[in-house]
Amino acid sequence: MRASPPNPQTARRKSSARPTIGIVIGDPCGVGPEVVAKAWAQGDLHACCRPLLIGSAHAMRTAVAQSGLGLKVRGIDAPERLTGRRDVIEILDSGALDPADITPGADSAACGRASATWLDEADALARSGRLQATVMAPISSVAMKSAGVLDRVVQIKPGRSYLLLASGALRIAHLTDHVPLREVSQLITARLIASSLRQLDAALRQWGIAAPRIGVAGFNPHAAGPEDEEQIAPGVKRARASGVDATGPISPDTVFRQCVEGRFDLVLAMYHDQGHIAIKTAAFAGNVAIVVGPPYPHVTVAHGTAYDIVGRGIADHTMIRNAILTAGSLAEGRAFPQLH
Repeated sequence: MRASPPNPQTARRKSSARPTIGIVIGDPCGVGPEVVAKAWAQGDLHACCRPLLIGSAHAMRTAVAQSGLGLKVRGIDAPERLTGRRDVIEILDSGALDPADITPGADSAACGRASATWLDEADALARSGRLQATVMAPISSVAMKSAGVLDRVVQIKPGRSYLLLASGALRIAHLTDHVPLREVSQLITARLIASSLRQLDAALRQWGIAAPRIGVAGFNPHAAGPEDEEQIAPGVKRARASGVDATGPISPDTVFRQCVEGRFDLVLAMYHDQGHIAIKTAAFAGNVAIVVGPPYPHVTVAHGTAYDIVGRGIADHTMIRNAILTAGSLAEGRAFPQLH
């Protein structure tokens, strides 16, 4: 028996049911537009979400041409106008950037200012419910700082927001991020440990992990020191009393391997390098970064603008593709996707 042809109305209903993901193209002087275009051209983004770019249509047309991709670029004025065509890049371009201000391979204050505007637009759309998640391609902190808008990037603030790196089975959240190591000890308190574990547990449940298991890294070698005994252990105890399945402190030289082996869904690291070294050694390729704190998944990449290869068409799009696929899966409550 011949199969019936697909029903266009059913296809449209299925398409509209997928989460709409806003993808900020990053600093147009860097490789952001190129890697975003390549990820779109791979053809699998629309299976998990309705992608909408936010940024410069001119930058995207340039990236498509330089990469030799058979895609068109179409500007739209609202997420509701997405058509879902895979061969047409659909972008929300509010006119925040004059194409003449794009200086490929070099920092531009104008592009830094535009990047901040695009991030603000994505945040406003997500908070209003018109986007279900956002993704940020690589930006230039130097360009944004020179424009006086670096504060517009989602900031990591212990007690409010946390950086989470994920690659395969290894997922690591950071209690503190860009903090001098001598100051970390004073920031580790039982109250902060307990509140961070509750916030991470709630995020994991919202993303589709029904019963999260969280391992907590110790601060000192073998998790044996005053911070471990007087702050981390009591904080874990408080979190467990409120229903969080947390274990720790665990010796930091073993807890990450235990996560890789499936004993935990997430590890809470105490400081930046404790978590970053683990994931960049064990599973660097394709890893993604997620900010836990905004009321929607905000995902980005672990690489920069790569000014030295801009315009050559050789930038690797694996990380931005994985970031978009992850954002779509988390927004829909399907947990972390199996990426390759």
